[in-house]
Amino acid sequence: MSTATVTSKGQITIPAAVRAALGLDTGSRVEFVEIEKGQYAFVAATEAVQSLKGMLRKPVAPVSIEQMNQVIAQRGAGKR
Repeated sequence: MSTATVTSKGQITIPAAVRAALGLDTGSRVEFVEIEKGQYAFVAATEAVQSLKGMLRKPVAPVSIEQMNQVIAQRGAGKR
């Protein structure tokens, strides 16, 4: 198991073995994902935003701005 110490500035040095396993290099970004209260996963943020394309389907019918505003107003007023 690898460990790191938090500095007074809130920084840590990621152990070399962990950097290698995650494929991290200088300038790499990482994410802290909450698994449950008090536990986080530390993952490399290597996916490009383009990889999200196609994740959501297009709506069957287009929705107008007026329809969106109406739903927002209803939800804001507590109506469902």
